[in-house]
Amino acid sequence: MTHSVLHIDSSARYIDSISRRLSAGIATSLQADTVVRRDLSEGLPFLNETWVSATFTPKDDRSEAQAEALKTSDILVQELQNADTIVIGLPLYNFGVPASLKAWIDLIARAGVTFQYTDTGPKGLLSGKKAIITIASGGVDIGSPMDFASPYLRQVLGFLGISDVTILSSSQAEDFAKAA
Repeated sequence: MTHSVLHIDSSARYIDSISRRLSAGIATSLQADTVVRRDLSEGLPFLNETWVSATFTPKDDRSEAQAEALKTSDILVQELQNADTIVIGLPLYNFGVPASLKAWIDLIARAGVTFQYTDTGPKGLLSGKKAIITIASGGVDIGSPMDFASPYLRQVLGFLGISDVTILSSSQAEDFAKAA
């Protein structure tokens, strides 16, 4: 059985980035057949009117501008759909996630693609996947009242159907990578 990992880095830092080092250690320790690395530090497009209208327009009816607006989103969604495990390296910025990770979430959370609305409420379409999130924080304890990133990511991933979510502090991530 093949195993594929989507490794996402969201730190703006390259040199001395703790979250990058930790997420790389975890991605490597998983010994996947395929690892796709997505570095969000260069930024992603933000949602706009064209993007939003494109998501509500059937694929065959989209204008060229709408198709172009969804191009990056389509690639990101495909990477996510292809992965068995998602490893996210996350620095805690101002008690939450970096804007680049929020942009990634906005681009991959698509009605009818990664989740759907049903008579009983929303249903995630990405079940059967695992997420491992390594969080580097400069003094905010993971799970504390000042940590808005952990519950947010758990909620977003659960909404998409990814309920197997492991959130690791820096020391936990180092131990995890060594034990794997």
